[in-house]
Amino acid sequence: MEDDLRAEYDLKSLRVRRLGPGRKSFGGVAVRLEPDVAEIFPNADAVNEALRFLIRVMRDNQVPDPTAQANNSNAVDS
Repeated sequence: MEDDLRAEYDLKSLRVRRLGPGRKSFGGVAVRLEPDVAEIFPNADAVNEALRFLIRVMRDNQVPDPTAQANNSNAVDS
């Protein structure tokens, strides 16, 4: 069998890379987007920007929890 690989390439040291959920993450978190969502975002930066915007909107519009306020006022009264 003939191939075009040079003699200096040592393929014995290569490892087979797993595909799917069992592969190594290399320090990052992988999230699978549904196809309809992936159509809207061209890359990971666009997804992160949209999610950070959503987080800011949620924080700015967060309604205080009335039970948390009641618990805090009881602690002050004691």
